[in-house]
Amino acid sequence: MERSLMIEKVKAEMPERRWLHTEGVMATAVALSQRYGEDPRRAELAAILHDVAKYWPTERQGSVIRDHQLSDDVLRYDKELWHQYVGAWVAEQEFGVSDLGVLDAIRFHTSGRRGMSKLEKVVWLADYIEPGRDFPGVNDIRALSEESLERAVLAGLDGTIGFLIAKGKRIYPLTLEARNGLIEEIRGN
Repeated sequence: MERSLMIEKVKAEMPERRWLHTEGVMATAVALSQRYGEDPRRAELAAILHDVAKYWPTERQGSVIRDHQLSDDVLRYDKELWHQYVGAWVAEQEFGVSDLGVLDAIRFHTSGRRGMSKLEKVVWLADYIEPGRDFPGVNDIRALSEESLERAVLAGLDGTIGFLIAKGKRIYPLTLEARNGLIEEIRGN
């Protein structure tokens, strides 16, 4: 699908403020790709589509997850996680994306997972630190992102896990696995 048509369709799926977030993720993903040797076109494609299903009603998201056997364990966790699986499905089914790396970058952009590819890390981090994000510590992670992709993602995961603990929420196992995997990767074991 042509980029401009894709953008038009994705914009129609979300409020204007979320589209501004998406634009921030696109720009950040391209910049991180250029810094760390990833293909900026693939990163931008994943960034354009990463939140395509975020504003779908939860019933609709749940139906897609159940009807298409998309990791239905996620249905027992926070609804904020659901759109990553639905988004990857929409990217493939409605936008014709066939690049598995791009689909996985969308599929795990909220939770992360053990063994994330460079593209997955770029999109995960871009979503976490894009210029519209404003929370304590985000500038430290932005600065860290200029030194190490892995350490910046790890710091972001620590922030996410700390936030969930503070809110008394359960932590999706893939997020814990992502953190453990990055620690092993950074330590070289």
